Amino acid sequence: MALLERVSTLVRANLNDLIDKAEEPEKMIKQVILDMQNQLLQVKTQVAIAIADQHLLEKKKKENEEKVAEWMHKAELSVDKKQDDLARASLQRVESYRDLSESFAQQVADQKAQVENLKFALRQLQQKLTEAQAKADLLIAQHRRTRAVGKASDARLAMGDGSKAAAFDRMKRKVAHSEAVSEAKSEIAGDNMEDRLAALEKEDRIEHLLAELKQKRGA
Repeated sequence: MALLERVSTLVRANLNDLIDKAEEPEKMIKQVILDMQNQLLQVKTQVAIAIADQHLLEKKKKENEEKVAEWMHKAELSVDKKQDDLARASLQRVESYRDLSESFAQQVADQKAQVENLKFALRQLQQKLTEAQAKADLLIAQHRRTRAVGKASDARLAMGDGSKAAAFDRMKRKVAHSEAVSEAKSEIAGDNMEDRLAALEKEDRIEHLLAELKQKRGA
């Protein structure tokens, strides 16, 4: 049965291998779980149908067994009444219904085996689905950590590149030089301002001394 083959394939599937080989692991495991859920629904439907068929076959078997008993009773009655022709006809019916009963008995046995196979497949798939759902978050998180570690390693390798380190040092020296130039300009500007203020104060003192001298001299 194609359904059982598909179920067997899903049950044998190794989730870790599927994720390792997938370009998009998260999408892969979600798809696997979705496939399992769909197959589980189909298997449940097939189990229900198979059980219904088994009950129908058992009913047919029982009906034919009852016919065997019924026609055997008629054959016995015919013998008691010395009606050999009716007895023969009744026994022919007995044999016919007995053959049908045996045929249905074999079909019932085959159907029971099929039901058990489907039930076993259903249990396996349910277990695999439970495992997949339990592992899904764990496996996805593990894959994300692995991917993050890989990116961190790439970043460390990139930082270890000599040319990039040298460029960084050059930029650092350039920034330090610019800061030094700016500080020097600020100091020069400050010194110039102080000189001008000092000149003004000196000129003011001279004017003040000149006024005092003129006053003393009566000028």
